[in-house]
Amino acid sequence: MIYSAVQKKDENDHDVDIEIKFNVGDVRRVLDLGDSDDDPTIVPERLCKGLWFRMGFTEHVNGKYPKSMFSRPYKFLVHCVLHALSHRKGAYDEPPDYIMNIITCLVLNRPYNKVLFDHMVDNIRGEKYIMYPRFIQMLIDDQVTDLPKDPADEMNLRHMKSDTLSRLSKYKGLKKDEPEPRAKRMICKIENRNYVVPENDAWRHENSNSEDETDRLSGMNEKKLRYWFVKDGKRKRTPKASPTVTAPKVTPKIVVKGIIERGSYKRRILL
Repeated sequence: MIYSAVQKKDENDHDVDIEIKFNVGDVRRVLDLGDSDDDPTIVPERLCKGLWFRMGFTEHVNGKYPKSMFSRPYKFLVHCVLHALSHRKGAYDEPPDYIMNIITCLVLNRPYNKVLFDHMVDNIRGEKYIMYPRFIQMLIDDQVTDLPKDPADEMNLRHMKSDTLSRLSKYKGLKKDEPEPRAKRMICKIENRNYVVPENDAWRHENSNSEDETDRLSGMNEKKLRYWFVKDGKRKRTPKASPTVTAPKVTPKIVVKGIIERGSYKRRILL
């Protein structure tokens, strides 16, 4: 559970603190995620990479997985998920392991669980950039319905510009005199919204007539990263690679204070 408070004016124009608290259940309810505690939080690495090869990824199984090595439709899919759900402030060329998990679950219509709440908790370390600000605002609005808004503080959506679309339209995996690979057709839930997920951690049904990726996976070395590896019932955590971001020195209009609680551990936070 994350405990916080927002400051607002009462009927006498005095500043008062309004307590708010939310857990993973509130996140999935307010954002209408449709997951549950019974859903998995990781996807087998072999399943994930097998599906990415099926979507047309062209590099080696043990190499990096940049979005530029996809044909244009799937490159656009990876780009959108990275910008919408990544906890990074930059470096959007190569998706981290959990983004590969999310995309795999989206394409295969598999259940997936609580990655957003995990990153909200991980990001509370003293004074810090607020992760998923739109989602947090939705959680606040759910509990404090009459909280005043300052139009100057609104975070406007930025539409894609022509230079972004131009970069997305280029395939960068070409060698000299090598033609661009033919774009893979749409598969799984992208093609059919009622697609039924294959059983036994497979990335295709047995009667699928598309190419087989088994040979490309034969030399795979497991990376044992955070969202692909479970040891003794606990996730193995890896150090964060995101760069430090220095926020501008301005006086905030809304002060959020609270406590993050894990079992017997508590820490007071200021955002």
